[in-house]
Amino acid sequence: MSEEYKNNFVVLTDEDGNEKEFEHIDTLEDGGTVYLAFIPAELNLEEEAEVVILKIIEENGEELLASVDDEDESLRLYNLFMDRLEDMYESPDDEDE
Repeated sequence: MSEEYKNNFVVLTDEDGNEKEFEHIDTLEDGGTVYLAFIPAELNLEEEAEVVILKIIEENGEELLASVDDEDESLRLYNLFMDRLEDMYESPDDEDE
C-alpha cells in the first residue's frame, strides 16, 4: 500500500466539495480489496462518531480512495471494523470473564 495512506489524518472532500479532516483508525483487506476506516478528527463527545469507510482503487496507475456505495457491503465492513476495534481495545480483565 502507498505511504500516503499511512498518515493518521487526511482531509476528505464530499460530493458537495466540503472538506473535513478525518483520522484513519484501521485498515483491513477483504476479498482482495483494501478498506480504510476513518472518524472525524474533531469529535463531539455528545454525539455518536461518524465512521467513514473507503476502499483503495487503482485508476490510471494511481491509488485513489473511493466510497463504498453498496449498503450491504458497507454494513458488513462496518461490522468487521467494529469487531476489530473492540478486540483492539478490549481490556485484559474482559478476557478473564
